[in-house]
Amino acid sequence: MAQVVWITGASSGLGLHTAQALARNGFTVVAGARSFGKGKTVDGCHCLPLDVTSRESIDAFAEEALKAYSPPDILVNCAGMLILGACESYTLDELRQVMETNFFSQAAMISKVLPYMREKGKGRIVNFSSINGLLGIPFEGAYTASKHAIEGYSECLSYEVKPFGIEIMLVEPGDHRSGSSAYRRHSQGMTDASPYRKAFDTGTAQIAHDEANGSDPDRLGEKIAKALKRKHLPRRLRVAKPDQHLAVVLHDLLPNRWFEKIIGPYYGK
Repeated sequence: MAQVVWITGASSGLGLHTAQALARNGFTVVAGARSFGKGKTVDGCHCLPLDVTSRESIDAFAEEALKAYSPPDILVNCAGMLILGACESYTLDELRQVMETNFFSQAAMISKVLPYMREKGKGRIVNFSSINGLLGIPFEGAYTASKHAIEGYSECLSYEVKPFGIEIMLVEPGDHRSGSSAYRRHSQGMTDASPYRKAFDTGTAQIAHDEANGSDPDRLGEKIAKALKRKHLPRRLRVAKPDQHLAVVLHDLLPNRWFEKIIGPYYGK
């Protein structure tokens, strides 16, 4: 019998490519996204509307998914957004929005599925983090904070649920050719009068270039599907280009000032 996967953020970006890969690999995929309530669908997936920032929407999604299939064997938390800006420029509402979408939504979905997984005596939870969950770069402060939160939360969760037969995997993508500008907004504070504006324009141009020339998102989806077919999940699945793997290693090995001398000029500092 095919394993049932609940996946969030499945209408675009890495969530879409992951959902498609899971469906191709024989999983029964229940895909959630806000746009699915407006007629959009993904081939091979059972699509349901889902706003991960709304507890009522999460409850409604779960109710409909349980009507259609058995309780989930796997949860994949992909929903996310990015607001580019200097740390000083973010409004508190912007910071809260990023944390609600990227971190609190994962915690809410996990709390929803854990009772079903404990009852089965097994389950798997895949939380999307990022290379930015391991190191920071200029003008992605809110996003980086949310991904660091996911890293720490998932490590704690793994210890707690292991006795119930539940495994946790962190996915740490580097830059990939995917996503939508709707989920990559600029902070309201990044006006022409901002003292960070020149550096922001240079830095975000480099970020856009790296994303446009990033890795193949289908390859990421296939790697996740392959990991989910293994007897045991790896604790982390990092999918990135060699230079981004190297950046993580150097971040951990080098003194901070040395590492900043490498990264700063890359983003135009």
